[in-house]
Amino acid sequence: MASCLFLKPIKGAGGDLPDITGFVDDIDEIEHYALETADLSAYRALLVPAHLDQRFFGTLTAKVSAFLDGGGTLVFNGHVAWPMLPEFSPFVVLPKVTLETLEVHRLADHPVFEGVDPRQLTYRRGVAGFYARGHNPPPQGAVALNGLGPERVPCDWLYHRPAGGRILMHAGNDLWMYAGAADTTARIVPQLCRWAAGREA
Repeated sequence: MASCLFLKPIKGAGGDLPDITGFVDDIDEIEHYALETADLSAYRALLVPAHLDQRFFGTLTAKVSAFLDGGGTLVFNGHVAWPMLPEFSPFVVLPKVTLETLEVHRLADHPVFEGVDPRQLTYRRGVAGFYARGHNPPPQGAVALNGLGPERVPCDWLYHRPAGGRILMHAGNDLWMYAGAADTTARIVPQLCRWAAGREA
């Protein structure tokens, strides 16, 4: 049994993403709506895609909260439209989109982003804005990891819940889009999976 459970995107969405199971060896994947009957107690981490049926996920709040209470890790990608967990708030888009406001800044060191050049997060294939264009506001006590623009808007944050478990939030396209990249961003997927599995602090 693997340590991480990867929830596939909704069929027909995000189909151009790489198969991350080809880049890490400690992950199982399930179809989107199979999460309803999945035994989360068998895993240390749940990895959720940006292309998520948030209404469906919201019906599983008690199940996901219990998983977190038991010490699990939730890695969430995308824009929160429906606050599916008490720690979530709706996505806030950048009030002004320019090269300056889209620039990614490292705010705190973290194993997931170790050795990753923020400039290579800002620009993907020479274009800015792929990484994030706003943020899901963090709960009080969360640690901002990466921020956007002069205001350092927290597009990535980590929250250790008082009840147990932890949430890694990324308010943008799936972090696993960097699997197999030709630059330092290739480090993200294997480092993310090692951290989520509890192999790094």
